[in-house]
Amino acid sequence: MLKLYKDGKISLNTLASKLELSVSETIDLLAEFGVESPIDYDDYLKGFEAFR
Repeated sequence: MLKLYKDGKISLNTLASKLELSVSETIDLLAEFGVESPIDYDDYLKGFEAFR
């Protein structure tokens, strides 16, 4: 799944869904495997604020 994401074949949201994780948990997992997130922290906070 991580390879598919890294190759741009699935989105971050799809990856999170397939792994049954939240997007933030998936970003953390990607970081553990050395895969950079396409979302920077400010974007994440903006998304979180919009969600609330």
